Amino acid sequence: MKLALFGVGHWHAGMHAAAARVADAEIVAAWDPASERATEFASAHRCPAVETIDEALALRPDLAVVMGRPAEMMALAGRFVGEQLPVLVEKPVGVSGAVLRPLAEAAERAGAFVAVALAHRVGPLPGEVRVLGQAGRLGALSHSRFCLINGPPERYVKDGCGWVLDAAVSGGGALRNLGLHGVDAFLGLAGEQDVAVEHVTFGRPLQGTPVEDYALVVLRAADGAMGIVEAGYTFASMTGGSFEWRVSAKNATLIDTGDRLRVATLDDGETRELAATPLGRRYDALMADTIDRVRSRRRPVVSLMDHWRAMDLIDRCYAGGG
Repeated sequence: MKLALFGVGHWHAGMHAAAARVADAEIVAAWDPASERATEFASAHRCPAVETIDEALALRPDLAVVMGRPAEMMALAGRFVGEQLPVLVEKPVGVSGAVLRPLAEAAERAGAFVAVALAHRVGPLPGEVRVLGQAGRLGALSHSRFCLINGPPERYVKDGCGWVLDAAVSGGGALRNLGLHGVDAFLGLAGEQDVAVEHVTFGRPLQGTPVEDYALVVLRAADGAMGIVEAGYTFASMTGGSFEWRVSAKNATLIDTGDRLRVATLDDGETRELAATPLGRRYDALMADTIDRVRSRRRPVVSLMDHWRAMDLIDRCYAGGG
């Protein structure tokens, strides 16, 4: 499969390129609004740099990987929907759910393939939840917790992406950037149920940026299941972080710590320790899944409408938070 990468100045661009190589895909073009960033990226990843979007499209890629600033990504995704080119787009798409909704609805009407790069949705925990549910061994969900705490946000500045710390451009702080993973995961568990925002707390500002560097959100699905989302830039390391996803149901408890998945089941009294795809390699699984779904003409794991639901919930968190 031929891939064109757009917005390669994004800090995830190298992960997408590596994932493409693992999937035996060919990167036929790398583009960025700053041409020097495209040239640097192309040199580092041994792929052609192009100066214009039209030049990339002339190479007839099978999939466009779209990165960059949220508004730029939304515009590119919209263009590619119109040209019927499958898309894998970084998050967040747009700065709010309200801004995103018209594009999400248009993509849905057109039957366009637009996958949103929320890599943990193809991680080990959702897959095991699905297996247990299909076997009738999960039980009703009680509560879940999605914690993703990364290091200080100066790394975005060092990567040339300081715009992440400008809410007018990025759509928010740690909650929008990192908490989006957890909000999306809880919506995946809740299915089509309505989900309410019960509580929002923003932490004491420590990093000296205009956006929040820590947020805690409590969500509740219509059936009573609760979801706790923690997101922050408060881990005291520029390279490490804290990650734990936990789901508790009547018959099963699942805990993903980033390198191991622990599964306890009540009906057989067993606890299993499974190797989990390391966090840094989950983009490999995302890319492989996306390519397979494009080839087989199946819907993406996370569509633009799914993404809109998560973005809308975060809009409500910001509106009601203190």
